[in-house]
Amino acid sequence: MEQSWNAELYDKKHGFVSNYGNEVLEWLDPNKEEQILDLGCGTGDIVKELHDAGVKKIKGIDASENMIMQAREKYPDLSFDVKDATMMTFEEEFDAVFSNAVLHWVKEPDKALDSIYRSLKSGGRFVAEFGGKGNVQTIVEEIKKEFVKNSIPYDQAQFPWFFPSIGEYTTLMEKAGFRVIAALHFDRPTKLEGESGLQNWLDMFGQFMFQNLDDDTITRIMNNVEQNLKSDLWIQGEWVADYKRIRVKGLKE
Repeated sequence: MEQSWNAELYDKKHGFVSNYGNEVLEWLDPNKEEQILDLGCGTGDIVKELHDAGVKKIKGIDASENMIMQAREKYPDLSFDVKDATMMTFEEEFDAVFSNAVLHWVKEPDKALDSIYRSLKSGGRFVAEFGGKGNVQTIVEEIKKEFVKNSIPYDQAQFPWFFPSIGEYTTLMEKAGFRVIAALHFDRPTKLEGESGLQNWLDMFGQFMFQNLDDDTITRIMNNVEQNLKSDLWIQGEWVADYKRIRVKGLKE
């Protein structure tokens, strides 16, 4: 699956991704003297925040060249590289690996966890939050209904995300060698900005379900999804997506 990210749309309409990352930073509890990796840094906002908080040895990586180009333009004095989570070549370089809203895009989680484990020093920690079982299920099911209505074949391979249960993911962490010391699976209803919030979300994140469809079909599906979900997700004048998140913390011993 080819993932082409619109970094400008991400910054303008999806700032909530970085904003919610601040909650995960409490679990990270960074030390100013540590070497920290932000895995899936997007356009670099959390790297900048950690740097401003006094963490001088921090690197951001992302699989999207567009995201890294935007991060470098915004924060030219900070360190960013294009790297895939499953193919990192770091060896015991970091005291901590942090990841927010990324690992649900990685459909080979075992490879990612092995890479993360290798990248950590002994005693290092891994802290992450991402979509868990049931995440955006209301939206996804409505998209699938539109596929059926439009006689569009749906292959599960088109599903772009990995939304594990907490038991499934922590088991994978343990197989990679981590001692899991904290794990949560929780509802986090998420406001989408403005009256076009759901459309913008579909344009940014749902695009990977619409590959190989023509523009007119995509527009029709998106409009129908918005109309059909208004009774469920339009709440007190705002779009609210049905996010369910997993947050984990593991140690390399």
